[in-house]
Amino acid sequence: MKNGLATLLIAAALATTTTLAAQPMGKMDLINQAKKSVGEMEPAKLKQLLDDGEDVIVLDVRESEQRAEGSIPYDEFNQENFHAITRGNLEWKVGNEIKDKDAHIVTYCRRGGRGALAAEVLKEMGYKNVTTLKGGLKGWVKAGYPVKTGLGNVILNSGSTSQKKK
Repeated sequence: MKNGLATLLIAAALATTTTLAAQPMGKMDLINQAKKSVGEMEPAKLKQLLDDGEDVIVLDVRESEQRAEGSIPYDEFNQENFHAITRGNLEWKVGNEIKDKDAHIVTYCRRGGRGALAAEVLKEMGYKNVTTLKGGLKGWVKAGYPVKTGLGNVILNSGSTSQKKK
């Protein structure tokens, strides 16, 4: 009887511990896990790859209304390597736009979270060389790089804009 009660108490304690440890992950946990899984590319590294004409695909996963804020300027680089697919449509559309599973892909969003999640999904879909832009478009701007807007390519500084000369 004592052994049966002890076994029952141990089983109950283990079940409680397992339940507590199996709490669902929060949004930031998922984002941090994705960043760790796919890695983050510094804006300076992406800029260098683009300046050097490297074959890198830049994938904007923001919503269309966020794209109105501006984007990494592709007119001075290889326009064919710049794509915009919302995170919500990624699984449905990426296969038609990016067929090469070995392509070097850098995803980005506004701050980096959604871009990391998108990169992780691409990796799970079989894309082998995927990472995300550290800090997203805000990280790009903070590094002092131009953003393509309706006004042309501008450099954003502390909330102000100045026209960049070509």
